Amino acid sequence: MIKKRVFTGLKHLLLMLLSFIAVFPIYWMIISSLKGDPEIFNYLPFSKDLKFENYQYAFQAMPIGKMLVNSFVNSAVQTVFQLIVAVLAAYGLVRWDFPGKTILYSLFTLTWLVPFQAIMIPNYVQINEWGLNGTVTAIILPYMASSFACISMYQAFASFPKALIDAGRMDGSGELQVLKNIVLPSMGASVASLGIILFINSWNDYMWPMLITKKLEQAPIQIGLKSFVGADVNMWGSMMAATTVSCLPILIIYLVLQRNIVDSFMKWGIK
Repeated sequence: MIKKRVFTGLKHLLLMLLSFIAVFPIYWMIISSLKGDPEIFNYLPFSKDLKFENYQYAFQAMPIGKMLVNSFVNSAVQTVFQLIVAVLAAYGLVRWDFPGKTILYSLFTLTWLVPFQAIMIPNYVQINEWGLNGTVTAIILPYMASSFACISMYQAFASFPKALIDAGRMDGSGELQVLKNIVLPSMGASVASLGIILFINSWNDYMWPMLITKKLEQAPIQIGLKSFVGADVNMWGSMMAATTVSCLPILIIYLVLQRNIVDSFMKWGIK
């Protein structure tokens, strides 16, 4: 009995330690955004004189509201397109048998292993040839499909009972009707959890938007954060303030959908 209590106490202590390690960088970001320049490098985890000057300067230095809207629109559009392509591709690979099916799936896997930096320059040349450089379309276009999303959906669809799909076909439903009315309602948790991962990845993307955008008014919020760090002056307090503001939309989405997110990840993990 005593050993069980000691073991339970150690598990709780370990969980508290891991939670502290996970949360402390966020606390450090927020407290640094409220410190003045003399205090920001004193490494104390608190401040006796909290100030909002960094937030005031950050909103004056760049159009944060406009850039947040740009980030949200880019992330939402990319996520929707990637989910549509992934669902259709995964359903086709799972349901239909055709020559080269295994090779096609292997190509999806190999494509996932290629880092985006390796194809960034060819993409940039192609965007320039199409005259799309500096536009929102150029930011979204290379991310309209994701091999990671296709592989994830393929693994989720592979566990779906084929008898239900065959029953839908016998009732006279077409493939899209079977997908919409039978498969997707049962795979909502997998689609939702994948959508959350894709949205966060799109929100945090930096290199490609940095290469494409020419004006801050057209750029996502991640590009604006770089403007506070330069070769001559580094405004860490203002950058922490802007970073805190940039995290708010993701935090609000998590708080609103907290139960659905946890449930979807648990179901996805069980599968």
